[in-house]
Amino acid sequence: MTKRVAVIGAGPAGLAALKALLDEGVTAVGYDKADRPGGLWVRGSSSGLSPAYDSLHLNTSRSRTEFADYAMPGDWPDYPSADLVAGYLADYADSFGLNDHIRFGMEVTDVVRAEGSAGGWLVTCADGFSDFFDAVVVANGHNWDARLPNPEYPGTFTGTQLHAHDYRAPEVFAGKRVMVVGMGNSAMDIAVDASYVCQGPVLLSSRHGVFIVPKYVFGRPSDQVNGLLSTLPWRIRQKIAQTMLAVAIGTPQKYGLPAPSGGLFQNHPTISDTILHRLTHGEVEARPGIDRFEGDTVLFTDGSSDRVDVVVWATGYRVTIPFLAERWLGPDAEALPLYERVFHLDDPSLSFVGLIQSTGAALPVLEAQAKLVAAQVSGRYVLPSPPEQQRAVARHLAAAEKRWGADRRPRMRIDFDAYVAQVPRELRAGHVRARRAAAELTLNEGVRA
Repeated sequence: MTKRVAVIGAGPAGLAALKALLDEGVTAVGYDKADRPGGLWVRGSSSGLSPAYDSLHLNTSRSRTEFADYAMPGDWPDYPSADLVAGYLADYADSFGLNDHIRFGMEVTDVVRAEGSAGGWLVTCADGFSDFFDAVVVANGHNWDARLPNPEYPGTFTGTQLHAHDYRAPEVFAGKRVMVVGMGNSAMDIAVDASYVCQGPVLLSSRHGVFIVPKYVFGRPSDQVNGLLSTLPWRIRQKIAQTMLAVAIGTPQKYGLPAPSGGLFQNHPTISDTILHRLTHGEVEARPGIDRFEGDTVLFTDGSSDRVDVVVWATGYRVTIPFLAERWLGPDAEALPLYERVFHLDDPSLSFVGLIQSTGAALPVLEAQAKLVAAQVSGRYVLPSPPEQQRAVARHLAAAEKRWGADRRPRMRIDFDAYVAQVPRELRAGHVRARRAAAELTLNEGVRA
């Protein structure tokens, strides 16, 4: 009997999962609360969850970001805009007939394991509609539930506060004194945008530094240059790339930014050409971490202070999967152990596509994970034994903590190039396990006969 699989989410992860499942002949049904495919890339969709702002572009290059099964147009810029990416995802869905398999406007609110010998999963939506499936793929993304400082900083701020998720265009900063908190890609983009319209320099506050990587190094997109080194151990790549970066642009400290707390490839770098330009022109100024607020004044940890009208919290997102109980997620979804960052260790009929934090682009990783899920559901790929899975997960965690640290989502961390190369090897190993299992079954049936 053909298995039925629910795919929750119709962003890049969900679309990749649907395509891979359909390619395997599996009956797959997608769910998304929005009215069209594309997830968080789609501005103006009915979900209202997109954090995309007017100036948003990819921070990984086109050729390193596109799906292997569906290339981005060759005449596109190296770093396409968010709107181009949204159109690309819509075209991907159209080209492979995915929209016919998606239930749009249906928000999944509950996913529970069905009781009884038949097993399966009951998927329930906000409108009360429910359906049974043999397996569930969680592909709802994790960049939509805004994270704010917790606990809050002491004191009271009397100005305006917003999270980067709610930012759309720089007009909101016109004539205002602005402080952006954070050092990620969104923080830098917003600081640059604000610097052209605000009053005085934009203040960029952070307790910890990061490496700033320009979008081009030696005339090529920087991630392509890094890709040329992908066969080397990451420590050697780190030394080479960090040396090249120091020669090309210098250290972050040269621009008044705090020193990175770890080496390149250990903390996620920020990809930006424009922030360095605005820093060297005095239109953005670095500040240390916040100590407290007093009205419209921010007091920093070094004893200095500034008056500001607007604070933008570019402080990231919580990993939230609201439709699954703690039984499946544990106390913290960020720390959920998964085999190959895909399969639930207690029940592989529950899988995840996109619950990762990659050193590079996301789409090729999502595509690789989707193919792994589809092969497992169809039976072409067999997982190793539970003890082997546990040992593999433990090895991954130990290596991730050594590289990135125990407090930086080590469960979710992957090295882009290493992971994309590893998944095909795992697929081949799983095919071998599947053939052996089939041969043993045939042998046992022959013995019984």
